[in-house]
Formats: sequence, C-alpha cells, structure tokens
Amino acid sequence: MSAEANLARAEGEWGAEVGAAYSLPLLPGFTLRPGGGVFVYERENDRYFIDRFDDGDGRCRDITNGQFADSDLCGNTSVSAYARLEGTYTLLGTTEVGIGGRLSGDGLRPYATASFPVLPRVRVKANGGDRYFALGLRADF
Repeated sequence: MSAEANLARAEGEWGAEVGAAYSLPLLPGFTLRPGGGVFVYERENDRYFIDRFDDGDGRCRDITNGQFADSDLCGNTSVSAYARLEGTYTLLGTTEVGIGGRLSGDGLRPYATASFPVLPRVRVKANGGDRYFALGLRADF
C-alpha cells in the first residue's frame, strides 16, 4: 500500500493530486500498481463573482442576472477523481522506472514514471506524459 501527494498539471490546470495505490509484485523487479485519488484545483469561474461593498464586505453575485447567489457558487475550488495503473521495474535495487495510464475527466493519458528513495519508505516520484505532469512524494506502508 502507498500514499502519494503531488503537485500536478492535469486536465489543463495546475493543482494537487492526492491518492493511494496497492503494489502487486509480479516478477523479480517488476511491480504492477493500481490506484486512484483526487485532483484538487482552482477552476475558471466566469459566471459568479464576489461583489465588494464600500464597507469591505462582499456577497456572491450571478453575473448573468445580477442577483445574489449562494456563496458556495463563488468558490473556484474543484475536485476531480482519477484512476491509474502503473507498471514499474526497479533498477540497481532502488530506482523505479515505468509506464502508466491515468483515467480522469479528460480521458486516458499514458505517462512515464520514475521514483527514487529519499528516506526509508519515502520516495520522490515524477510522472510525465501528454498534457500530464506530476512531481511529489510517495510513502510506502
């Protein structure tokens, strides 16, 4: 079992990936790692805005009709779930390299992955592919 926290560029946005995976050792050196998680990012919001008053307070408004709106609609934070599958090979006993596929709101994205240990059971990990990039830490349990 492992947990990951990454800074990522996915679905056309910068954000944070938080996920978990399960390691399935296949052959010596080869590991299959299915997993999933959420991508948290700030999305564009062209419909709602905070209208500031002279006293500094503000209320959420709908730009299409000028009416006040629920303040949650002015929040730009969005969460998107993803699933992924990685296959890796361990080189020189410590460094992992491999390939993976990430399934999310904008489809299946293949990517390359690499990681190396920085502490016992903690690795720096990088993923990179077509319109997808992530860099962060993986903790193995």
